[in-house]
This record gives sequence, C-alpha cells and structure tokens, in this order.
Amino acid sequence: MSDFNSTAGRRELRGALNTSRRLLLGVAVFSAFVNILMLTGPLFMLQVYDRVLASNSEATLVALFGLISALFLFMGLLDHARARVLARAGARFQDLLDKRVFDAVLRRAVAPSERSRPQTGLRDLETIQRVLSSPAPFALFDMPWTPVFIFIIFYFHWMLGTLAVAGGALLIAIAFFNEWASRKPMAESQRASAQSEAFSESLRREGETVQALGMRGAALGKWRKFRELALATSVHASDSTGGYATASKTLRFFLQSAMLALGAWLAIQQKLTPGMMIAGSILMGRALAPVEQAIAQWSNVQRARDGWNNLSELLAKTPPQQPRTELPPPKGRVDVQNVSVVAPGERAPTLRGVNFTVEAGRALGVIGASASGKSTLARALVNIWKPAHGVIRLDGAALDQFEDDVLGGYMGYLPQDVSLFEATVAENIARLSDQVDPEAVVTAAKRAGAHDMILRLPNGYDTPAGPSGGRLSGGQRQRIALARALYKDPAVLVLDEPNSNLDAQGEGALVNAIVEAKARGRTVIIMAHRPSAIAACDYLLMLEAGQPRAFGPKDEVLRQTTQNYQQLAQGKAGRVQGAPAVAGPAKPADLHLAASKPANPKSAAGAPKQHEAPAVAASKEEG
Repeated sequence: MSDFNSTAGRRELRGALNTSRRLLLGVAVFSAFVNILMLTGPLFMLQVYDRVLASNSEATLVALFGLISALFLFMGLLDHARARVLARAGARFQDLLDKRVFDAVLRRAVAPSERSRPQTGLRDLETIQRVLSSPAPFALFDMPWTPVFIFIIFYFHWMLGTLAVAGGALLIAIAFFNEWASRKPMAESQRASAQSEAFSESLRREGETVQALGMRGAALGKWRKFRELALATSVHASDSTGGYATASKTLRFFLQSAMLALGAWLAIQQKLTPGMMIAGSILMGRALAPVEQAIAQWSNVQRARDGWNNLSELLAKTPPQQPRTELPPPKGRVDVQNVSVVAPGERAPTLRGVNFTVEAGRALGVIGASASGKSTLARALVNIWKPAHGVIRLDGAALDQFEDDVLGGYMGYLPQDVSLFEATVAENIARLSDQVDPEAVVTAAKRAGAHDMILRLPNGYDTPAGPSGGRLSGGQRQRIALARALYKDPAVLVLDEPNSNLDAQGEGALVNAIVEAKARGRTVIIMAHRPSAIAACDYLLMLEAGQPRAFGPKDEVLRQTTQNYQQLAQGKAGRVQGAPAVAGPAKPADLHLAASKPANPKSAAGAPKQHEAPAVAASKEEG
C-alpha cells in the first residue's frame, strides 16, 4: 500500500475525527485539571511531614485531610467525565464512518479476490473506536504534563530531577524497542488469524460437502494447523509486548525506590526535607505514568494503527460516489459499444470487442461454452464490473451516469449463484427495502410463477430464508430470486443461467415470465446453457473464449451455427480418411450472420444492422 494510494482515505478518516474536535478539546481541558489536581498528594505529603509533624497540630491535619478529600473527589469526577467524553468521541467517529465503510466493503466485494478473503473494514473501524474509548488516549493527553512534574522535582533538588529524567529516558527507550520488536510479530499474528478465520468460514459454508465426502477429519487437521500457527504467532507477539511492559513496570518501581533512597540521603545531608523526599517520589511516579501506560496499551494502539492504514486504503480505493443528475426512467434500450471487460484482480480481459443493441420489448439470448464470458457480460450489463474499454448505455446514457441504487431499481438481475439474505421471503423479494410493498411483492412472485410455491411454505411470505435459502431447495431459491429480479417491473432483466435449478414446471414459468416481460416492453437478456432458456428470445449472441462469434435472429444463428459445426465435423472426418478437409474451423466472419445476406427477402427488412465487426445490433423488428 503506497502513501499516494491511501492519501484520500487518510484525509477522510481525519475529517471524521475532526468532527469530534470539540469533544477532544473538552478531554484536554479535563486532563489539565486532573493533572493539576494530581499535585494534591505531593502537596499533602509536604504539609504533613514538614508542618503537621513538626507542630503536632491535629487541627491542621484534620483541615488538610478534609481539603484533600474534596480535591480527590473532584479529581475523580473530572477523570470519569473525560472518560465518558472520550467514549462519545469514539462512538461519533464510528457512527460517521459505519455506513461509508460498509458501503466500501460491499463495493469491493464484487471482486472475486475480495470475496475469497474476510472483510475486515468494519472490524478495523471497531478497533479504532475501542482504542479511542480506552485509557490509551489518556497517555497522550497526560504526557504534556510530564515536563511540569519533572520541573517541580528539579525545584526540590537537581539530583532528584536528573534521576527522573534518566528514568524517563530509559522508559522511552523501552517504548521504542517495544515498537521495533513487536511490529513484525503483531503483523504475523494478524495475518495468521485472518487465514484461520477465512479457512474456518469456508469449511462452515461447505459443511454438507465436508460431511458427505468424509472430509471432516482432514478438514479438522488442516484447520488445526492454521489455528496452531495463529496461536503460536499470537503467543510470540504477546511475549514481545508483554516483556517490554513488564520491564517498564519493574523499572518504574525501581526508580521510585531509587528516588526515595536518594531523597533520604539528601535529607540526611540536610539538603532536602522529608516532605520533599516523599513528594518527589510521588511526582516521579506521576511523571512517568503516561509513558508506562503507553507501553501497556501499545498492542491495542498498534492494532488501531494497522486498522487506520487498512481503512485508509479501503476508502481510497472506493471513493464516495458523487451525486448525479437524475435522469428520466429508461424504456430499456441497451447499447453495448465495443466493450472489453477485465475481471477485478485479473490482468487479461475476459470479454473483448462486444457490440450489440437490444431494443425495449426484445429478448436476447447469450450462449456459449463454459468460461466463454457470459457471466462477465452479465456483470458488466448491471454495472457490477466496469468495462476496461468501450461503454454500455441504457437509453443512451452510460451506466455510470446513474447512481448505483437508482440504476439498480431499473435493473432486474438474477446471478448464476443464487443466494438469499437473512430475512423473510417477502423482504428478499422486496430487495431488503425498509418499506415492503406487499402488492408489488405478490405481483413479482406471480410473474415468476413462485406465488403458489411460496404459499406452501410454513409461514408463506414471512418464512425466514437464510444466506443459502435455509430449508428451501435450489429451485425454490432460484424462483424467489427471479421474483426479486422482477420486483417493481424493472426496465431491463439480466438473467444468468436462470433455469439451472428449475424443473419442467419452473422452466415453463420462466418462459412465461420472459414472454410477459417482453409484452410489457421490458428488455430481457439471458445467459443460457440449456435450450429451454432461450425459447422466448428474439436474438442470439454466441460467445467463444470471450469474443463474439455470431449474432442475429435466433433461428438463423442456430441454423448457421449448426451448418458450421457440420462442416467442421465433415472436415475432421475427411482428414481421418486421408482426404482433404472439406472445411476448417469456422471463422468469426463465417458465423457472423448480420454481416452476410439474409436467407430470404422477408428477413432482409428485419435483419439487425451491423455496428462494426465482429458484433452487431439487434433491431426492433424480428427476422
């Protein structure tokens, strides 16, 4: 992570922290009074040893004791008040960034590499909040008073002051050594813990597979290795920080005894009063307390610092979206213009040179073998993955001209891997809206052919559905997800393998949903393997290795593709028999229907117009 990359994120974090500057100023004022009142104890000792004992005055002792009791009570109230104010400053910091950080986590989660590792954004934010609300910042507010206490010790005697300065220097050296020695072990501990957590989470998600394949023993063994590594690195990090914390505490106890010994010697030499001897020891303990406190809290501070750096990087990589001019609701025309897509975390494009146009009220089927780029195109169409080259337009406006939530309202998306949220079926269909529209939910379910199926669930639309659908079958989850895509009748439907888990009845409901959506003037784009999914499509786009190979009216694409494959098969048969090949592998131009003449005059008027090779545009008329 470079400083350049995280500069914007650091600026955003500092801005959130600056909103609590009045609270922090209040903590500083309270700290000033608390540290001034810390002189109560030394001054009391001076008066007791040098005045009360010398005069044997009980009245003076009672008066002094009453005074310091009131002062200590006031100091305790101020100390409690600054702790409460600091806790609220930390809470305000977290409250300001909670939504922003979670939004950044969700936006980063579209990258496959990010989904495979645990997201620590919110945990990092909570770590910073806990440190802000802990005693750790008190060391920062109390440390400016250390020179004041040392100056008073020098006032008693220069030798006492020199001892206090030497002790402080030793404690500061221990703090720097603690930072140097614990940095690597702490990083290793956090990395090992993250690996252990990610592996255990993957086992939890795939619990059925682990059980069915008898992998529990092997899984537990591998998990145990991760845990042992995490535990070992944690112990090593604890040893590093704990050793220096113990050293600082031991040194402070020794310094207090050394201060008493030196003070006693000076008192014997008549260069110091007994009261100054005791007061000097107390003052030195108070002067060095912030340093010792910083060392004791160093592991927490270090975790907060790492969390600050992680959040800076996260926020810098996902800047807040700027408000955009609200555009009128689209009718559904989709233009894909020379689009190439590079999957997040990858270098080579998984989709190259795709061009087509689908008018509202038409359906396009995208076919191709596995890893041909169908799901990549689906993600690009709904603006999950941004094109590395080219542009995708909705009614002439580039997708990035819409705010994400606004664009999402115009899109109905059914991903290949269906998952439901921790909510009821109705809330899942309503896309987790705060205000569920029951009529719109039921309408979407009926259009998806899922209404009767949902009514048969234990609690109907109020049945809880977990992340993987709970007790729901794969087909039930897919039909509920289709209803979610159809919720409030979006202008464009992008369905990625929508029938992968459906039975014959479900496939029939899917075809009906597509036909009805077209009748309402909605655009439908389907990524399909099975022929039944493209039954209601007007046009087909064939992808091969991330590139378009054919596009045009459905029947012509299927007929032309079949002919090309037959020619390819005949060519292979001829080579096996020793005869020359009849036809080699079909070239993109051979499969590109719109670039060739229509099969008959009737189809000439309806053939899609070609934008540019190798892809084409689907027109309103059907061939």
